[in-house]
Amino acid sequence: MTTALFTHNACLRHDTGPGHAERSERLRAVMEVLADEACAGLIHHEAPLAERDDLLRVHPAAYIDQVLAAIPTAGYARLDADTVVSPGSREAALRAAGAGCAAVDAVAKREVDNAFCAVRPPGHHAEPAQAMGFCLFNNIAVAALHARAIHGFQRLAVIDFDVHHGNGTQTVAAGDGDFFYASTHQWPLYPGTGSVRDKGKGVIVNAPLDPGSGGPLFRAAYEDVILPALDAFAPDFVFISAGFDGHQDDPLANLRLHEEDYAWVTGQICARARKLCGGRVVSMLEGGYDLAALGRSVTAHVGALMAG
Repeated sequence: MTTALFTHNACLRHDTGPGHAERSERLRAVMEVLADEACAGLIHHEAPLAERDDLLRVHPAAYIDQVLAAIPTAGYARLDADTVVSPGSREAALRAAGAGCAAVDAVAKREVDNAFCAVRPPGHHAEPAQAMGFCLFNNIAVAALHARAIHGFQRLAVIDFDVHHGNGTQTVAAGDGDFFYASTHQWPLYPGTGSVRDKGKGVIVNAPLDPGSGGPLFRAAYEDVILPALDAFAPDFVFISAGFDGHQDDPLANLRLHEEDYAWVTGQICARARKLCGGRVVSMLEGGYDLAALGRSVTAHVGALMAG
């Protein structure tokens, strides 16, 4: 299998201020492990700036303009209580969204089998018209709708294993009859969404996990609920919101996952994608706030992508 890595140094210049959990050191930790010999086969690409048309498939023009106008020329500004922007945030956010679109292009054209986007700010909490939870633009939804608009892949699937529910991505899926969104996440926890009862035009499959849940319950949620639903949906393209804050060492939540669990779920998703849609998978970094655990988990995830 050939796996592409999309990233950009501009994502390091999204400065969230002293003490913020979503900090530049996260991406530095990721890039350090991806420079290891075990990942030498990755095909490196610089993430481009997202086109406005790509953002418009998810976000209204007024919202895009509002976010970009809020970015300060010096110091910091807040888009909500948790979402901080600084002078470097404009380019970082556009590169983060652009990475997913470029990864889709590479996979769609069969230049690579799959791709991982090591970018920040993350995206899955961003609602169409609201920044929240460290997220400005919904990178994974932007990438998915790019796959449809530019390459004709109609049936889109996002699988989200971040410890926090991807409320923004679910909102997009809920309004789209050919969009599958599935999530494992700790419940209860921020942002308070992700009930098993959630429905929409698209296929919504939430498998919430109690605090303290570990690998066996996480894996059972995929084997018993999410993967059978993915099979029934039969996507044309699969996307992964790859958050690693369910790791037992992460400070922001209370699941007890290990890097082996991330390798396992990635392998399961890739196996389904090979059967259902020619192996087309694009993964995008979301959460993960303990630097050592994040590095080990990304290594496991990307290793599974490279193994196919």
